Amino acid sequence: MPFSSFFRTALVLGLLSAIGPFAIDMYLPALPAIGTALQADVGAVQWSLTAFFLALGVGQLAYGPVSDRVGRRAPLLFGLGLFIAASIGCAVATDVRLLVALRFVQGLGAAAGTVIPRAVVRDLHTGTEAARLMSLLMLVFSVSPLLAPLVGSGVIALAGWRGVFWAVALAALAGIALVRRALPETLPAAQRSSGQGSLGRALRAYGVLLRDRHYLGLVAIGGCCMAGFFVYLAGSPFVLIDHYGLSPVLYSLAFSVNSAAFFVSAQFTARLGRRFGLAQVVRVAVTGAGAVMVLLLAYFASGGERLAVLLVLYFCASALMGLVIPTTTVLALEAHGAIAGTASALMGTLQMLIGTGAMAVAGHFASGRPLPMVVGMAAGALTGVALTWLTLGPRGMARAAQAAR
Repeated sequence: MPFSSFFRTALVLGLLSAIGPFAIDMYLPALPAIGTALQADVGAVQWSLTAFFLALGVGQLAYGPVSDRVGRRAPLLFGLGLFIAASIGCAVATDVRLLVALRFVQGLGAAAGTVIPRAVVRDLHTGTEAARLMSLLMLVFSVSPLLAPLVGSGVIALAGWRGVFWAVALAALAGIALVRRALPETLPAAQRSSGQGSLGRALRAYGVLLRDRHYLGLVAIGGCCMAGFFVYLAGSPFVLIDHYGLSPVLYSLAFSVNSAAFFVSAQFTARLGRRFGLAQVVRVAVTGAGAVMVLLLAYFASGGERLAVLLVLYFCASALMGLVIPTTTVLALEAHGAIAGTASALMGTLQMLIGTGAMAVAGHFASGRPLPMVVGMAAGALTGVALTWLTLGPRGMARAAQAAR
């Protein structure tokens, strides 16, 4: 594929993937204001975030097999339409329970933009070329955590928190135009699974994946990275704004800088993978991130309180995790090209459930102070280290090779 076409594909897929996260990241600076406006406590407002993540995970289970059967474009267009309708509902909601329900529906729509672009990458490439395309996709995708909190702060200042939902509805409408004009179908009709007995076929495909220990290990490694990030995502608005006194704009800048570390480092995955091997990249990056999080936990457990330490050390951990997510994604999908949509869906669902579960558990211990949040982040990182050496250590790689044969 020529570079211009390669980059154009990454641009389209990255922008489509960013629409759902944009609805999260623009929303973060508004959490305290939503609680005040709807007379809801912190826990109730956080449920509007949790509901979105749950739907984002569960919805992928449907989109993956459907996209393997009917192609990639149609379910993507459906999901974007559902996202728009739910976003408009959120914009006019007057009760926190209704907002939570509509956020769930919004997450179901956003799931299409999460699972299908990964399947498109597998349709087009494998190996280091897939890692290269996935990294470029993530570079484009990075506009969400880098710009969305800042854009959200600006929208909130001009139009209040409801303006955030009108803005993401317009973004999804632009996404529909992008799909129709710039994303050709990547799964030819001859390669699609038959519609006859589609439910049974989907269940069999999921059965194949759930018996693949190597696939599940790689999915869980990525899920542990996401778990630490989800804990930070849910806790950081209250820790940084309420505890440390940052304004919504300064919070958005701090969030964006840490996100930049993740997405910039992701651009080195293909180059490092060609030189050292993708599995070695994952081993080193996960171990390094775990070591950094141990340092961060030790600092706050010993009574430290400096915000700079939190931001600098998490910046380092984010950079290392940026080498993990695209690499584990490529490795997990490598052997499942015939059911790439289903494999991508199960991956997204399991990782989203791992992250959401971690966020829910951490929420029970949240106090608005840094230590409980850091404990949750470190727990995710250290679990990822253990899973990496079980999955990609000598014994794990030998089992995977034997299963492949």
